[in-house]
Amino acid sequence: MGLAADWGERFPSCPAGLTCSISQLGRSTVTLLTVPVLERRLTELPSTRPGGGRQKPSARPETTGRIAQAQEPAPPRPPLQPWQRNATFARGRRDGRPERRKQKRKRRSSFPLGFGPNGGIRGGGGGGGAMLTSRSFLKRTRGGAVLKVVREHYLRDDVACGVPACPLCEGEVPQRGLQAAPSCPASPLVPRPHYLLLDTNVVLHQIDVLEDAAIGNVIIPQTVLQEVRKRSAAVYGRIKDAIATPEKHFYAFTNEHHKETYIEQERGENANDRNDRAIRITAKWYQEHFRKSQGEESILVILLTNDRRNKEKAVEEGIVTFTCEEYVKSLIGHPELMDRLACLNDEENEIESSKIIFPEHLPLSKLQQGIKSGLYLQGTFRANRDNYLEATVWIHGNDEEREVIVQGLKHLNRAVHEDIVAVELLSKDAWAAPSSVVLLDDETKNEEEDIEKEEEGQNDPKTSVNAAMLRPTGRVVGIIKRNWRPYCGMLSKSRIKEARRHLFTPADRRIPRIRIETRQASILEGQRIIVAIDGWPKTSRYPNGHFVKNLGAAGDKETETEVLLLEHDVPHQPFSQEVLSFLPQMPWSITDEDMKQREDLRHLCVCSVDPPGCTDIDDALHCRELKNGNLEVGVHIADVSHFIRPGNALDQESAKRGTTVYLCEKRIDMVPDLLSSNLCSLRSNVDRLAFSCIWEMNQNAEILATRFTKSVINSKASLTYAEAQMKIDSATLKDDITMSLHGLNSLAKILKKRRREKGALTLSSPEVRFHIDSETHDPIDLQTKELKETNSMVEEFMLLANISVAQKIYEEFSEHALLRKHPAPPPSNYDVLVKAAKSKGLEIKTDSAKSLADSLDRAESSSFPYLNTLIRILATRCMMQAVYFCSGMDSDFHHYGLASPIYTHFTSPIRRYADIIVHRLLAVAIGVDSTYPELTDKHKLADLCKNLNYRHKMAQYAQRASIAFHTQLFFKNKGEVSEEAYILFVRKNAIVVLIPKYGLEGTVFFEEKAKAKEGLVFNMEIPSLTVEGTTFCTFDKIKVSIVLDSSNVQHQKIRMTLVEPKILGYSRIAAQSSGNKEPEMKKKKLGK
Repeated sequence: MGLAADWGERFPSCPAGLTCSISQLGRSTVTLLTVPVLERRLTELPSTRPGGGRQKPSARPETTGRIAQAQEPAPPRPPLQPWQRNATFARGRRDGRPERRKQKRKRRSSFPLGFGPNGGIRGGGGGGGAMLTSRSFLKRTRGGAVLKVVREHYLRDDVACGVPACPLCEGEVPQRGLQAAPSCPASPLVPRPHYLLLDTNVVLHQIDVLEDAAIGNVIIPQTVLQEVRKRSAAVYGRIKDAIATPEKHFYAFTNEHHKETYIEQERGENANDRNDRAIRITAKWYQEHFRKSQGEESILVILLTNDRRNKEKAVEEGIVTFTCEEYVKSLIGHPELMDRLACLNDEENEIESSKIIFPEHLPLSKLQQGIKSGLYLQGTFRANRDNYLEATVWIHGNDEEREVIVQGLKHLNRAVHEDIVAVELLSKDAWAAPSSVVLLDDETKNEEEDIEKEEEGQNDPKTSVNAAMLRPTGRVVGIIKRNWRPYCGMLSKSRIKEARRHLFTPADRRIPRIRIETRQASILEGQRIIVAIDGWPKTSRYPNGHFVKNLGAAGDKETETEVLLLEHDVPHQPFSQEVLSFLPQMPWSITDEDMKQREDLRHLCVCSVDPPGCTDIDDALHCRELKNGNLEVGVHIADVSHFIRPGNALDQESAKRGTTVYLCEKRIDMVPDLLSSNLCSLRSNVDRLAFSCIWEMNQNAEILATRFTKSVINSKASLTYAEAQMKIDSATLKDDITMSLHGLNSLAKILKKRRREKGALTLSSPEVRFHIDSETHDPIDLQTKELKETNSMVEEFMLLANISVAQKIYEEFSEHALLRKHPAPPPSNYDVLVKAAKSKGLEIKTDSAKSLADSLDRAESSSFPYLNTLIRILATRCMMQAVYFCSGMDSDFHHYGLASPIYTHFTSPIRRYADIIVHRLLAVAIGVDSTYPELTDKHKLADLCKNLNYRHKMAQYAQRASIAFHTQLFFKNKGEVSEEAYILFVRKNAIVVLIPKYGLEGTVFFEEKAKAKEGLVFNMEIPSLTVEGTTFCTFDKIKVSIVLDSSNVQHQKIRMTLVEPKILGYSRIAAQSSGNKEPEMKKKKLGK
């Protein structure tokens, strides 16, 4: 990236007191301005921040990237509030399109001194000289044309080496740099103090080693950082974090802008070879630089590279060079680092036999040709959580998504969950139905010889499959993109004494076992650890990897919480100081400036209704009768967008997190606690800023008028659902709060009835609540959540506010509104529900949401009151996931579950970032705030929605994992208990049951390793499972025993065993051992 592409560039080649400013008006020009003139003009530039306020002039003036034009001083604007620093609003029109006169905003980079956000040089000291050159490259346009792009490239001679007080370096001392006197590690290979200089492959593949505390004083050339940024966003982020850690002493050296280290690409030289040469030139420059400044006994500069050719050339050129493995092995004081080395040579990690197990992957060029011709299909590989021999590849087409089943290890062909793969469809006579038997992978004695035997377990010769059940089936022929990540799990120590190779079992059953080499097996046994995959050769049953980190003892609450957060990719690090710097200064109070363009609603009787213990109160309500006899109803939402301004570090962190994650005994906030539990929380008896949606309704809950306003409220009460219900149920209370709740509840009942008449679904899902011991923090009771009228009351008005806001922002931003939709499920999703209801003599119609809602209402039995709840629970499992989307990128807005043509999220900005964006859109729509470029860029909004959907999904999974772990803790010391249960699903060898008392779901197995299958008859059409003459159907009532099975430390689980009806060999008898143990080597369990 050229220097002219970024803000804040200074070029010391100008005479003293002069600065260059670059413009591109058809051709490049340079204007020389004296420092005083430039300072004044920078000060006079209109602010790009909302609410006015001038840019604070820097002690070192910065240019805007355009020629400064002489102009009269701009009139002064009000100063910014502290939390509005670095805001990115530009003045805009209400249609959402920014004015053409807007200033290009200055990006605040979190990158260390020396680089801009795109790898370009930024900032720097005075003095020195500079040289202008150019760089060119070819770019293909969307239309297919090829353009030659030429960019100006500025070189300097005053780029600091990174060592404090270096006598040869002039100008600014780097804030984060190398130590002047690095310590000498115990290494026979390098017995002198030294700095490390890395090449691209070392950073990309050995980032786990580089992050270790033993590695410090590292030079990373700009060439390396730019290449890493292109090839791996994840590694780029991690190396940036390392550079930003002062105690690591990692220094980013801008070799691409140094006159003595910048090189041109030679004729016939590819980009990779040019970059390798640039890294070697940088290493030689450092050697000569230190020799001049420190003499012959100067500190060594060691080049680390895993590229054999690059190493050979470096040695020839007199550069001290080692591979990463050579260097790490020499650190005798840190033997544990060897475990963190990535195994890049598959041959070294293959088992002794060289027998080929898997087919060869096709090269990427052939895969692309095949996909283009239609021979292969590209999709996302989704491994089956409960059957390691089966996966689904989701093919993303232009119109719809479809899935291809892949069965058998050879057809899975080394693909890992979430990889982007190419699949070849098999002939239709080879298509298969999804398997009902779930197989869990276990270590075997002979990996190669047993692969065919393993695949035999996939098929059950007794199960007949009709043609309607068959699905497109294929095989993986190549990997387009690996999406590996660090995995949490436990080490399965080898039975061979003194062995260094062991199998790692991931906590996520969708991930295969990973072979790692470690000298710490005895220490790591029983610990939760993190492992990364390095490769998967075709001669190995399992992929190869390396140890990354020890998290702690398995079963420890803190360790298990860390595991579930890491496994579900929940950002949970403490907020950085940069993020916290954008919070308001305390004590904080509402100012006259805050009151501008706000309504003062503090006189209204507003109250909030939330779960007990809630501190992040997003919403409050009020209802009062107007003089004309109508009712005024208000939903007041915390005005989080007032405190979080677009583009600053606080906004970026909130967007990254996407949502607050609620675990059983803690929550991971999306925004810092000062906002979530204090300044934004609508607590009672304090003034708070809000965004209000206010309706005028008649007594039939018909909306006569709607308005939106920024406001100031003072909540009169913070009630729990139970407290609000008591007020509503009271016949004596007549205070303002109670009367407001009465009005709200009456209207809510009408609104709900009207929604259901339109086809809105009322589904069910078992939710549990744990009572946690205040001292031990262990769960002491487990209960299903009880819903009250007040739950429904609040829900109705939140839904109504979300719909009203969705309509408003879509009117103003037809191409840029952030909306939420719920796709209608495909008809096949309802098969299980329809068959289950039919087995009980009930008919479920699914041709529309209205038909389904009416069918669910009729699905009742006077002799079986709980049947309707069970059917609604099963109907919930048939639904699709609701998603956020940009209105300009999709034509289908309908929300199936709510039967609403349009919907969004407005009511929870403290815990959902989507709501913050909606608040910003609404503020522009009503004319109380201004737009900014990202808000009206539908492509960026679509990318944001993709992240929000991912974060929402991961938060749900993390919450379920937390409930599962606390359920295990609850039953750990409870012993064995027996409870009534209802069958939800029937499979070939098991039934899945729900225990209403605990809201607990589990599996009862009917097959032992040694027991033949003759006693089990599975009927897929009903569906039903007959065991020794006793038939089990969906919704049947049975009795089961519940006990925690701790035999597998890695996967502890609640084991359920049949008690009634009694079946010899399967039912639990008194307190004796269960008759339905899962097979030890190849466990079978029902998938949900």
